[in-house]
Amino acid sequence: MDSKLVFSGVQPTGNLHLGNYLGAVKRFVELQDADTMCIYCLVDLHAITNWQDPKELRRNTIEVTAAFLACGLRQENSIIFNQSQVSTHTELAWIFNCVARIGWLNRMTQFKEKAGKNRENASLGLYCYPTLMAADILAYHATHVPVGEDQKQHLELTRDIAMKFNNDFKTPGFFPIPEPIIEGTATRIMSLRDGTKKMSKSEASEMSRINLTDDSDSIRKKIQKAKTDPFEIPSVKEELVNRPEAENLLGIYATLANQSIEKTLEQFSGSDFKKLKDELSDILISELDPINKEIKKLLNEETYIVEILRMGSEEADHISRPILQKTREIVGFLK
Repeated sequence: MDSKLVFSGVQPTGNLHLGNYLGAVKRFVELQDADTMCIYCLVDLHAITNWQDPKELRRNTIEVTAAFLACGLRQENSIIFNQSQVSTHTELAWIFNCVARIGWLNRMTQFKEKAGKNRENASLGLYCYPTLMAADILAYHATHVPVGEDQKQHLELTRDIAMKFNNDFKTPGFFPIPEPIIEGTATRIMSLRDGTKKMSKSEASEMSRINLTDDSDSIRKKIQKAKTDPFEIPSVKEELVNRPEAENLLGIYATLANQSIEKTLEQFSGSDFKKLKDELSDILISELDPINKEIKKLLNEETYIVEILRMGSEEADHISRPILQKTREIVGFLK
């Protein structure tokens, strides 16, 4: 496993939106075509850190897998599976629970944000989520992990766990120290209603996000009603400071057009937002309409999707099982 190996996990929360697509899935598709071994996991174990309706969790796992396939992930180029089918993740997570320090976990800002003021009632799973994430990555000796800004701290913890394990058990280099992949013009897509908040399924208003299942009319309507400001589009990036909604729409366009933000500002400089919204609607529909249609087609083929996940879990187990067995040997467990 000395060559580059990319691992990433996505929670099966159903109905992926534009932020998921541009911030993660589109990049996944590009990576699988870059002569790189790619493992993509539906992290259903992470999903249950907050209570999930069992039927909805199953349906969401199917829907997100369908979206992955519709966006261009291919079984021939990537391993696609759901986490709960590969027991290596949970066994290795327990070993890492005993390597990680409580002080490290206490610094995790995402737990504080998700638990809020009611942290005493948060699940233990939510608290030790990062050690399971470390197991997800290191179970495959992954070398690179595509991450958003909100996951960088968790990847740092993964690196700390790998280094401490290697040091504690005097096995230098056994677990590689994974590197983050953070690229693209708009790796963080913001709400269409509030440019200071990340685009999210949890936001009450459907108008805040573009779903991959939205039809052309819905996409155009949402973009036309997206919040902006009363000023013209500037010519230089520095003038976008304190204009989060403008920066968000321009960043989305730049990413879809595969060009820099500077080139996009040059294109729209001096215009009002109507021109940007019209062209952004067109480019979004062109990109997402085929995905929308393919998702709907795949959701009628549930047996096919379940088989993709089953085969992927067998491949994932084949890779991770020897790494777990060697880890058990290093720790001192009997065979």
